Amino acid sequence: MHLVWDTMVESGQISVTDYVRITSTECAKIFNIYPRKGAILAGSDADIIILNPNSSFEISAMSHHSRTDTNVYDGRRGKGKVEVTIAGGRIVWQNNELNVVPGSGKYIKMPPFSYLFNGIDKADANYLSSLKAPVKRPMSA
Repeated sequence: MHLVWDTMVESGQISVTDYVRITSTECAKIFNIYPRKGAILAGSDADIIILNPNSSFEISAMSHHSRTDTNVYDGRRGKGKVEVTIAGGRIVWQNNELNVVPGSGKYIKMPPFSYLFNGIDKADANYLSSLKAPVKRPMSA
């Protein structure tokens, strides 16, 4: 999220509203869990971040929360940093510290075939007919 803010919002390529849409709403829609996630609505359980646009960051393989000891962005610096994350009504990230109880996370079932799949059959048929080839592909079940 830091990289998207620094690269896209700071340069003026996208608005703050587009940032929220791209990093939250659209991701939840792609994974077919919107509006449970990706929206701040009654009944949703979306996480909330507080990003300070004036704060700076440096990506480091030594400080990221991952089991790998490398990061392709190691040493990259930028502007715009998530300072607080709220999940389930609890502050889980603040002052560069992760504060979660092991096992407190919830599995979110992701049903197959999000909105990205709508129209694939039509687009496929249009492409095949544009080839002007006498080939028919059987429809998948």
